[in-house]
Amino acid sequence: MKSRSNYFSCFFLLCLLLFVSVNSLEEQHNVKSSQFPDGFLFGATTSAYQIEGAFLEDGKGLSNWDVFSHTKGRIKNGDNGDIADDHYHRFQEDVELMHSIGLTAYRFSISWSRVVPRGRSGKVNFAGVTFYSKLIDSLLLKGITPFVTVSHHDHPQELEERYGGWLDPIMQEEFTHFAQICFERFGDRVKHWITINEPNILAEMGYVTGNYPPAHCSRPFGNCSAGNSDTEPLIVMHNMLLAHAKAAKLYRDHFQPKHGGLIGIVANAFMYKPLRDNDFDRDAANRALVFTTAWVFDPLVLGDYPPEMRKYLGSLLPRFTSDERNLIKNSIDFIGINHYGTLYAKDCIYSSCVCSDSSCTAGGDHPIHGYLITLGEKDGVSIGERTGMPRFFVVPKGMEEVVDYMKKRYHNKPMFVTENGYSSLNPTTAQADELQHDTKRVEFHKAYLASLAQAIRNGADVRGYFIWSLMDNFEWARGYEMKFGLYYVDRATLDRVPKLSAKWYRDFLTNSSLNGEETGKAISFKNTQSR
Repeated sequence: MKSRSNYFSCFFLLCLLLFVSVNSLEEQHNVKSSQFPDGFLFGATTSAYQIEGAFLEDGKGLSNWDVFSHTKGRIKNGDNGDIADDHYHRFQEDVELMHSIGLTAYRFSISWSRVVPRGRSGKVNFAGVTFYSKLIDSLLLKGITPFVTVSHHDHPQELEERYGGWLDPIMQEEFTHFAQICFERFGDRVKHWITINEPNILAEMGYVTGNYPPAHCSRPFGNCSAGNSDTEPLIVMHNMLLAHAKAAKLYRDHFQPKHGGLIGIVANAFMYKPLRDNDFDRDAANRALVFTTAWVFDPLVLGDYPPEMRKYLGSLLPRFTSDERNLIKNSIDFIGINHYGTLYAKDCIYSSCVCSDSSCTAGGDHPIHGYLITLGEKDGVSIGERTGMPRFFVVPKGMEEVVDYMKKRYHNKPMFVTENGYSSLNPTTAQADELQHDTKRVEFHKAYLASLAQAIRNGADVRGYFIWSLMDNFEWARGYEMKFGLYYVDRATLDRVPKLSAKWYRDFLTNSSLNGEETGKAISFKNTQSR
């Protein structure tokens, strides 16, 4: 009798698990915009250097990325952003594309070197101001909310040469000056401001690995002619956080009372899972979150760096003065997260760490990363489906988990998912029609939106979701080879061609189906984390 009882118990449990799994997949495929709160913003994102082109037109000065991309060997295939997607001349057409999809918001950045080419020592470039003013007006005319990033990785090359860029505290004043011009010229129409995009990525890529300007690094992280990967990232982050805080105070004191807008910052935010089922790797997964995401948000919400960072970095980690702590604490109205995937974390304090695949980060024996490595494979099996980027794996559950982490750590401060996107796999071997029929990208966004909807049902105060990117563009060191866009851009003609994902997003925003479009086979990314 007991055996029969156990049999029925197991059978019932199996049926329940199957029911939950089927419902989860069904929810993923049937996610609707109506499942999100009223007023929720659905948008797409770009950045100035990646799409504008016109790199020396109408008074624009050289940026750090103009110089870096023209340095031999820095960019895949020798690509650069001189023309990019020519958005500078085609912005009206691009606004029409946004409107045709039904976007309610558009996140873009302002080129520092287009507005104040020489920083505080030079004049404001009126032509640059006019360009962004026209763009903002065009968006508003179409009912699209402008969501503006003041600085997205690029700054005037003159500031790099004069001060050494973000390594010098004087950049705090330079940035505040630039931000003030933006607030003065556009603040009456822009109600959502981001000061700096992904300071953690700029610190990592520019000063740990040397893959972004100014190409500083030291071994074992890279082979650069200058830099110290153990100390410089901490200095530049410190300066960027204080620059943000000074600009935020300026905005709150002089512009927010008149315009009623919001100001925040954006961090790159992967989710991390323990590689092995032990306490060491569970602690490493938490440290990975702290050393990447909390590195940015703890000071700006709680008033200081995470205690876990102080424990491992000691005197290497800069200290805020009492006045600076008061300045930075609660200096954001919202949290912006750019989420692209989930990785494993492995502890390197109590075990040896060797990187053996392309998704792994070097330097696990160094404190700058918290004595750990992150990677996308376990015993030769990926944590999720691979994409075109070596470290971007499809793990939709990670969206819910990283949002939940932010909710708990920062007392459910309002959040926006400011970037989430899928890079085409092996884009150089794909034909244009295959790139346009991007079923994988459609299923990616459906799965991640379903996960985000669950996080919101769990109580997270998330107010918007932005797809990276509106169109294929210059993807930094990877040039034009990597493609994330809803629109395919023909590199010869620069014509914008809607992919299946653009049509899907349009229909998602109107709660309809793909108007007879076939999405191919039933591709589904499992909405569960890898074990």
